[in-house]
Amino acid sequence: MLDIAVIEEPAAAEASLDPIRSGILAALAEPGSATMLAGRLGLPRQKVNYHLKELERHGLVELTEERRRGNVTERIYRASAASYVISPSVLAAVSPDPSRSPDQLSARWLLALGARLVQEVGQLLTGSARAGRRVATFGIDAEVRFASAADRAAFAGELAQSVAALVSRYHDEAAPGARRHRLVVGLHQIPATPAPGTGTASVPGGTLATGSAAGQEN
Repeated sequence: MLDIAVIEEPAAAEASLDPIRSGILAALAEPGSATMLAGRLGLPRQKVNYHLKELERHGLVELTEERRRGNVTERIYRASAASYVISPSVLAAVSPDPSRSPDQLSARWLLALGARLVQEVGQLLTGSARAGRRVATFGIDAEVRFASAADRAAFAGELAQSVAALVSRYHDEAAPGARRHRLVVGLHQIPATPAPGTGTASVPGGTLATGSAAGQEN
């Protein structure tokens, strides 16, 4: 079982978003048959079996074992991954395009960068799985609490200068056989849990996230 799988096909995304099927995927973190799942979820076995076949057809669950019980063969399934992410490529015609309106201070542009990161890394994972190779990536996740908006702006400025200096030092346009990598650095406030009955949340903190979508390892 994979830790995380990226769903890139629209039909698979549609299958995963069905409430019953998403419940089955969650239940199949532990292998089980249609009969076992029916008991766990309180659903008719025939209904569970139908949804299992659809999930299997889209590669979201996999058959792990067949057990013979008298004249009946019990099929044991498990989810193909512990968790799933739907790639923006599922909505290719309307997926965010970071090149459309680049703006370092725009939350929507940051969201577009994140969407592209999910899409590109998902493509790399799919290709590497087929080739039986690893993907070279690097990520940093940290939190920082600013005393003021001025401190946040100063931090962003210093970070931009540091990244620009590193990129300038290591970028080599002429090196033969070199592979291009994408570096994304994002800074955003951390949404707080909404208060019961309000539906709104304050945003007292902040988080710094950096990621690199890289080519496959040599």
